[in-house]
Amino acid sequence: MIRPALISLALLVACAPQPQDEVSQFAPDYLGVEAVSLDSDLVQIDLSMRGARGPEDVDRYGECAVAGYTLSQGYGFARHLRTNIDEKGGVWTADAVYTISPTLPRGFNTIDAEVMVADCAENGIPTV
Repeated sequence: MIRPALISLALLVACAPQPQDEVSQFAPDYLGVEAVSLDSDLVQIDLSMRGARGPEDVDRYGECAVAGYTLSQGYGFARHLRTNIDEKGGVWTADAVYTISPTLPRGFNTIDAEVMVADCAENGIPTV
């Protein structure tokens, strides 16, 4: 019978040692961020980091940075417009553009700055 063999194989795989949790190995080095005001409600975030697991970590760093900047300008919300990400020699760089506003903007990719700053602090990600 094929079923017992498949079940036995599945049990062996399940009992095999699992690789160390990827999150516990994640040790990013946040190399810096610069916020440049392009207009009264438009900001560009330039950043670099080492140790990112991929573009998602770089995006998250940018979201944390813009959230901090948004609060420092007296606004409460941001909306992502675009991000350019590059990686060379283990150093990830990005430039991202966001709108900032006192009220929740229309559209997708909106960020509640207070909520984001709190989450970033909890996860050790710096803000502006």
